[in-house]
Amino acid sequence: MVKVAGTFGRSGVHDYILLRASALILLAYTLYLVGFVASSDITYATWSGFFSLTMTKVFSLFALIAMLVHAWIGLWQVLTDYVKCTKLRGALQFLLTSVAFIYVLSGFVILWGV
Repeated sequence: MVKVAGTFGRSGVHDYILLRASALILLAYTLYLVGFVASSDITYATWSGFFSLTMTKVFSLFALIAMLVHAWIGLWQVLTDYVKCTKLRGALQFLLTSVAFIYVLSGFVILWGV
């Protein structure tokens, strides 16, 4: 089995399962948010109250981590397919994955700061 350092998983099957699982988590989170928006009159107080719930914070954190996993694997696959220059591909992967990590870290700080 070939192990590539740029992938999140250990193999293509592992990456496939991680992509599908992260997509399901992101779908569930989207439906959760749409359900809240559809069933409530949105004001700052209701929105703040919704995000102060521990369940919403934990679910949001899971969604952020799922987004990181999904982006990491997806970026690696797309960049490997379309960017043939190794140095450019490495730089782009580093830059875009760093942005995804910053997104998760700032989301964590914002989420638990409410």
